[in-house]
Amino acid sequence: MPINYLRGFTQPMRTDAANRRLGNSLAFVAGAANAGGFLAVGQYTSHMSGIVAALSDNLALGQLVLVLAGFSALLAFLLGAATSAVLIHWGRRHHTHSEYAAPLMLEALLLLTFGVMGANLEAHRVLFVPATIGLLCYVMGLQNAIITKISRAEIRTTHVTGLVTDIGIELGKMGYWNRPGVAGDLPRVAGDRQKLRLLCTLLGMFFLGGLTGALGFKSLGFAATIPLAVVLITLAIVPLLDDIARHPH
Repeated sequence: MPINYLRGFTQPMRTDAANRRLGNSLAFVAGAANAGGFLAVGQYTSHMSGIVAALSDNLALGQLVLVLAGFSALLAFLLGAATSAVLIHWGRRHHTHSEYAAPLMLEALLLLTFGVMGANLEAHRVLFVPATIGLLCYVMGLQNAIITKISRAEIRTTHVTGLVTDIGIELGKMGYWNRPGVAGDLPRVAGDRQKLRLLCTLLGMFFLGGLTGALGFKSLGFAATIPLAVVLITLAIVPLLDDIARHPH
């Protein structure tokens, strides 16, 4: 791929096309990591709605160990998002090329470490399961905050509930019958076809990533996360190299 094309994924100067490309790539990675994580530890880690709901259920049932596990997962997601915000704002204050690439590279290194060490740690299930859930929740929070900051909250890659809701809204607007003379001065109701295409593509990429992640984990085990890490490294590496070239010492 041309260097400038790769640079466009995470460089500070953003375009709608670059945001769409990055959003679709990260939706694929999120779906794959989510599905692979479920096969590894039996829990999805991308949606906090289910985790918070399980927290309340387990608290009502007196399952304090499960409450602690759920709270840890929620905290890990929050810390991931907070880490992403810190790295992005630090990069922005220091005028780096890699303000968005740095948290993406951190995500890649975490997935790479998990892929390399996962099989060796699996024997220690007591520690492995909560550590894996915490790691993947942290990664999901890290990634979701990156694309949220880049797109100014227009694109999400792990929040499928929001994607489906927005798709339904646009379909409803497209199907609305604007009867002549009824609305008075109100603007005509019309769906945003470009937005609808983006939402459907993000949903499709998350699904495709989930299918790929499940099949990959079934075939390769924990090593299936290594190709995901390579994808993220590819997306992030050029702006980081630009910073290294600018400050060689």
